[in-house]
Amino acid sequence: MTRNFVKIFVILCLVLDAATGVAQTRPQAPVRMLPADTVISLVTFHPGSDVYELEGHTALRVTTPEGVDFAANWGMFDFNSPNFVYRFVKGETDYSMGVAPWSYTEMAYRGQGRRITEHVLDMTPAQKRRLLELLEENARPENRVYRYNYVLDNCATRPLEMLEKALGDSIAVPQPEGEPAKMQTFRQMMTYYHRNYPWYQLGIDLALGSGIDKPLTARQKAYAPAALDTQIANATVNGKPLTASTVVVNDVAADNATLPATPWLLTPGVVFTLIFLLIAWATWRDWRRKRPTRWVDSVLFGTLGVTGCLLTFLIFVSQHYATSPNWLYLWINPLGLLVAVTVWIKRAEKLLIWLQIAIFALIICGICAWPFTGQHFNPALLPLLLTTMLRSGLYIGIRMRTRKNSK
Repeated sequence: MTRNFVKIFVILCLVLDAATGVAQTRPQAPVRMLPADTVISLVTFHPGSDVYELEGHTALRVTTPEGVDFAANWGMFDFNSPNFVYRFVKGETDYSMGVAPWSYTEMAYRGQGRRITEHVLDMTPAQKRRLLELLEENARPENRVYRYNYVLDNCATRPLEMLEKALGDSIAVPQPEGEPAKMQTFRQMMTYYHRNYPWYQLGIDLALGSGIDKPLTARQKAYAPAALDTQIANATVNGKPLTASTVVVNDVAADNATLPATPWLLTPGVVFTLIFLLIAWATWRDWRRKRPTRWVDSVLFGTLGVTGCLLTFLIFVSQHYATSPNWLYLWINPLGLLVAVTVWIKRAEKLLIWLQIAIFALIICGICAWPFTGQHFNPALLPLLLTTMLRSGLYIGIRMRTRKNSK
């Protein structure tokens, strides 16, 4: 019996690496007998300091009396894989299942100062045996890689689905405990978990459209490991509690490892408000002298244009979830690049005016349509929106005043 579990442990911990040759010599169906006191747990590692750790991480832990003790997780990715950045932006985010000895896993997360909670699951020996078979099958080289989706298919949803396959039934999860009342959509949940990282959340609000603003079921909220941690404690299968007991492995605050909140002076809203005030002053000066400051518009509209090119890629090329429709595209689009160039070309004055009219009109259309789009608007963007309208309006106003005076 011990020999069988050693085989399981070795196979899983090596993650069937082809370099070891284990994949070719693996014994078939090594899980035949299982001690009744084998422990299966769902473990939550609470938020860390990096942006991809802000909602926590989930793993399954298997412990046997013979000393086999490992953690399986579905959050492995390789920065060094070919074209990683391009493929990540495009949405071809391939993650994989990984296995490591529990002692190493615990030490790593403990060293980061992260809270660790372990929910011991109430499963029959047959269900535990089935879970181990599923883990071994998933760890095969041809099965361990999957197309990651940050809200639909990730390190929290995978183990939950794996447990359901082993249990042979669905798991009913309640609403997360202690969540703010406004955590009813993916975006609201992200905003809560990213509250100390406003620039990161701003990037999400720019990149993702109305698809992440729809009301969620309790099961959909389990995409976030930190939320699943409170849900699994009260989860049921056919009305029977799934969790037998809960152990706090590293008893520190849930946000102990996250960075402190961004100083308010450095938050996007304050920074963009200061930019608006400076450009508003420059606009007033330009209106009085009847001549726009070209470098201001080149920088402003050039930045909007480059960002618009990124949104174009996300909306029309990327396979990421919820990048389209994104109604910010009415304002932030590649037209800004044309403005950034034509402000320096005297012969393109008419084209520049028409571009500014188009930009101003699109913004007005977006403002009128926004209540019907269902998409959340990050308030920090309001000063930039007003800045864009101010500069576009300046060109239109100067043009109209020049034409009036020439008559």
